[in-house]
Amino acid sequence: MSFYRDYNDKLSLENWNARRRSSYETIRVTPLSPALGAEVDGVDLRTALHPQQVAEIQRARAENLVLVFRNQPVSTEQHKRFGQLFGRLHCHVSAGKRAPGGDPEVLAWKTTQASRFTAGEAWHSDVSCDPEPITTSILHLTRLPEIGGGDTAFANMYLAYESLSDSFKQFIEGLTAVHSGEEGWTNGYGDEPAPGASFTATEHPVVARHPVTGRKFLFVNRAFTSHIPQLTRAESQAVLEVLYRHVETNLGFQTRIHWTPDTLVLWDNWATQHQAIWDYYPYERWGERISAVSGERPQK
Repeated sequence: MSFYRDYNDKLSLENWNARRRSSYETIRVTPLSPALGAEVDGVDLRTALHPQQVAEIQRARAENLVLVFRNQPVSTEQHKRFGQLFGRLHCHVSAGKRAPGGDPEVLAWKTTQASRFTAGEAWHSDVSCDPEPITTSILHLTRLPEIGGGDTAFANMYLAYESLSDSFKQFIEGLTAVHSGEEGWTNGYGDEPAPGASFTATEHPVVARHPVTGRKFLFVNRAFTSHIPQLTRAESQAVLEVLYRHVETNLGFQTRIHWTPDTLVLWDNWATQHQAIWDYYPYERWGERISAVSGERPQK
């Protein structure tokens, strides 16, 4: 226990101090916790952003992984325009049948009293089964539960990797893992692909290196990862469960975002995982997610 406490304290203190020292000229960035997360002020996402604002938001994302923008009453088109600053907009396999007007670039959902589940209630990275996984996601909740609740929890995958023992790091760094849409959507929600189509499945490194920061991060998640092909089935299940529990139970890697009206939350989808907390039944929570793809694949 002391190893994790001492190691996380050291990492968090270094990261916290570095983020507090960062200076910005066109936006204000206030860290939310030592692990990850920051609130961004001084920008209106309904308008076209100045190039320096865009550059500073991108830097803030790299430094903080999760950015919270309050008081942003954006339309769907303004939400999409903001997302386009981070890459090509992602078309989710089931977005068209859920979104207003059937827009495949908008993943919309409604959790109501009649829902059997809520989207994202397992720790995950969005659509990690794609060959070029989503790099940036931006979520806008359009209806909040009246009694509160409905936070989103985020975990820092840099810290998840870095706090593993050296021996375990050496063991997993040569491994890959299969991420499957069938695992995420059919096994998770009972969803089926369109007739004649199939969900994607892709092999990614268990430990990847971030193309922006150069830091290594853990890239497996309970929602989409099916197995590690270099191991037997029993070995794969055991190793993955160790890694899942490592992320889920270590609060030192995590922060929780509390939603207020007209909030947008943006996150680095490679270096984080997140979980939607369903603690507001029988009240409702609606949302729309825009995601962007950079055209890169995770690399060792």
